[in-house]
Amino acid sequence: MIGRGIFCASARLGLSKQTYAAVRQAVAWCYRGGSISAEPRINDRIRVPEVRLVGPSGEQVGIVPLAKALELAQEYDLDLVEVAANARPPVCKLMDYGKFKYESAMKAREARKNQAHTVIKEMKLRPKIDPHDYDTKKGHVVRFLKQGDKVKITIMFRGREQSRPELGYRLLQRLAEDVQDLGFVESNPKQDGRNMIMVLGPHKKKTEAMAEARQAQEARKADAKANPGRSQNAAEAEAPTEEPAEA
Repeated sequence: MIGRGIFCASARLGLSKQTYAAVRQAVAWCYRGGSISAEPRINDRIRVPEVRLVGPSGEQVGIVPLAKALELAQEYDLDLVEVAANARPPVCKLMDYGKFKYESAMKAREARKNQAHTVIKEMKLRPKIDPHDYDTKKGHVVRFLKQGDKVKITIMFRGREQSRPELGYRLLQRLAEDVQDLGFVESNPKQDGRNMIMVLGPHKKKTEAMAEARQAQEARKADAKANPGRSQNAAEAEAPTEEPAEA
């Protein structure tokens, strides 16, 4: 019944004989309670009469019977791994599969570690912001841009401030000029209800910022290791000295 249903569906869709055979095999395997594994087949799990064999150092051995390939794998004390199952015949390579999986996992971990995701930070200001508060907010924007993140600046208008949008526009222009060495205006100021929004983009890419941060951290660690008493002496020098109490 399963095979007939797949055959009728493949006939309606115009699938080739090869595609029909592959789909039927996969459905039959799942119907028997199996699962489709993403890992390659190795050693006795390879079920083909002959394979195109690649040696341990990448040399091309040629098309050999499966039994011969398994015999060579035993002689080299390696695994026979199917690296290209869709080829005709399938391509197999002699390798240490356990070591290969470990190295692949380490490479994937390193790739995830170096993967950079651009984050959009948000900073909210008022049109009539105090100079001290402005410097504080600007410091946060500078830090975000140095980290390679975008910054969404929101000017919040309240009450009668809504009739003076030029105040928010001038404030955004001032902030953009103050941080122009670190970022650029990616989205010009625009009114959004009671708010005015502008987006700043960093000149430095996230990956570059992460690399520089790691280098700075490694430099600090190396300096602390080379001068173990330096930070302690600096802390003692900065610590206030107590005056002796008068009798």
